[in-house]
Amino acid sequence: MSDETSTDAWPGGAPAVGDTARMERVVGRRDIELFTEISGDRNPLHYDEQYAASTPFGGLVVQGGVSTAILNAVVAEQLPGPGSVFLNLTVDFRAPVRPGDTITGEVEVLEVRDDKPIMRCRMSVTRGDGVVAVEGTAVTYTMPPP
Repeated sequence: MSDETSTDAWPGGAPAVGDTARMERVVGRRDIELFTEISGDRNPLHYDEQYAASTPFGGLVVQGGVSTAILNAVVAEQLPGPGSVFLNLTVDFRAPVRPGDTITGEVEVLEVRDDKPIMRCRMSVTRGDGVVAVEGTAVTYTMPPP
């Protein structure tokens, strides 16, 4: 967050265009299992090594919801921060994320409204080998603190 003056819309101070935040984590098979428990997604691309190897992906692929979840964490924990939710999220999946990959989620502020605690941002998930796996944009809304 920037050191800009507090406003009624952003009592804790508005983020500034160009601000960035990122988080990194390793994605594992347990993430696939947990996401399956939540979603019911049992696609063999996530579980059946022989099947997944025979596809154009050439191996197991982590569910898209697992790959993009790090973006939820960046928005909720760092930029804009606690109390923030997505109003809109548009992403393109560019490359697979596999169990064992280190991924980095990054958010960059593109626009900030002065009248409401709403911002538009660019988002990406990059694998440890430098390949961008997911990219897109989002609009967030930040609830005032209690």
